[in-house]
Amino acid sequence: MNYQNQMLYSRPGGQQNTAASSTILNGMFAGPAATNGGNSAGTGAAIESGNGAGNHQTATTTSNSDNEVLYQLMLELFSLNNREQALAELSRRRDQNPDLGVALWNSYGVMTILYQEIIAIYPLLNPPALTMPVSNRACNSLALLQLVATHEQTRMQLLKANVPQLLYPFLSTTSKAKQYDNLRLTSLGVIGALVKYDNHEVINFFVATEFLPLCLKIMDIGSELCKVVATFIFQKIILDDGGFHYVTSHPKRLHTVLVILNNVINQMVAAPSGRLLKSVTKCLIRLADNDKAKEEMHDGITEHLRDSTFAQVLAEDVAYRRLVYQLIMKLA
Repeated sequence: MNYQNQMLYSRPGGQQNTAASSTILNGMFAGPAATNGGNSAGTGAAIESGNGAGNHQTATTTSNSDNEVLYQLMLELFSLNNREQALAELSRRRDQNPDLGVALWNSYGVMTILYQEIIAIYPLLNPPALTMPVSNRACNSLALLQLVATHEQTRMQLLKANVPQLLYPFLSTTSKAKQYDNLRLTSLGVIGALVKYDNHEVINFFVATEFLPLCLKIMDIGSELCKVVATFIFQKIILDDGGFHYVTSHPKRLHTVLVILNNVINQMVAAPSGRLLKSVTKCLIRLADNDKAKEEMHDGITEHLRDSTFAQVLAEDVAYRRLVYQLIMKLA
């Protein structure tokens, strides 16, 4: 794997890791320069300027304090005794600094720790032996990975390191137990963060690495939340010309996709989900750009979308009504 920091292989050892992390993290989370004697006049002027400057100073102090906590938590990842709690706290505080993903990626050894946390539970996937605490710990690592996937400075580096493929074993699990469903949902969150920016290179990666069969399987048999995220990802893939061509160029592959989308619709007859209905309808609208897909849809795939099956959703959701109308007009 193309790890982002080759120094990982040349400087092992807990003490050295901590020191290197401290140096990099100080740079990532550096606040304003410390005040020295030469700044005393400026400080006095700021005090005299009133409450506005005081509020700004308080906000800056709070921000620096939050960053210091994040900094300390990242150092604690290097301690086996403190790692689980540090992962949980970093995940809980992940919205405190918009550049936390960059700090995670560039900090000495931190990404390798996250990879280790993910890979460590592979043996528990089959046969199923995963406990909820172990699942939660892995999900916290995945939540931090999602920060890296979301940030514009690190998104493509994560992809080029083939990191998303580490998550495929989680997506291939079939157990409906909560601990496995959480793993699938959080893994899909990482992938969803990558595809939502409509980057052709990102879509090509997921097409080339055989992600689509995993995505379609979750759309078919996953929990509602997993279906929503997986369908969103699939929609993003087929909106890209390369992804659309991949799905529609092979008749058997296209038929499989339409069957699964029809299954998703049928499964919602008893318990409709507005979010999922909209995502599925958007997928059908896009696929209707292909003549073969349009022909197959006429044979009944959109029956429940045309009749009163989802009348309540149609009545409550204007956006969904527009999508259904757009699909019907496209198939006319």
